[in-house]
Amino acid sequence: MMIDFAFAPASAADFDALLALRLRALRVSLEALGRYDPVRARQRFADHFQPEYCRHIVVNGQRVGCVSLKPAEDGLLIDQFYLQPAWHGRGLGSQVLQALLAEADEQGLPVQVEVLKGSRANGFYQRQGFVLQADGQYDNYYQRPACVAA
Repeated sequence: MMIDFAFAPASAADFDALLALRLRALRVSLEALGRYDPVRARQRFADHFQPEYCRHIVVNGQRVGCVSLKPAEDGLLIDQFYLQPAWHGRGLGSQVLQALLAEADEQGLPVQVEVLKGSRANGFYQRQGFVLQADGQYDNYYQRPACVAA
């Protein structure tokens, strides 16, 4: 079932609301790894938050998630992709990702993503054609090769 969603631009004023979304979205995965720390999460979010690349994911006028698609050294980087837990497993994440990949394909650019080890998101990205490039202490690093839009 297709979910009717839209992107809306984020701003610096959205920081606290998007941080709260991040904490809700990642809490279970981080707790399973013994790494849930709201102070560290805030700092990490602050280090990566660039409102000019961040988009709200909106369904029926309600913000249900966010995602950033940023220029990277070797293509584009998907960063800070979070959905409210109630939207996990419903297909919205796949639809959002397909929209982002279509943008990358139009530009002929590869897409990278960093995923928390132990998160179900690892399988999600692998199913979407991402290939593991490297693994770090806490994260896995994936890339989807460039595809040229037809």
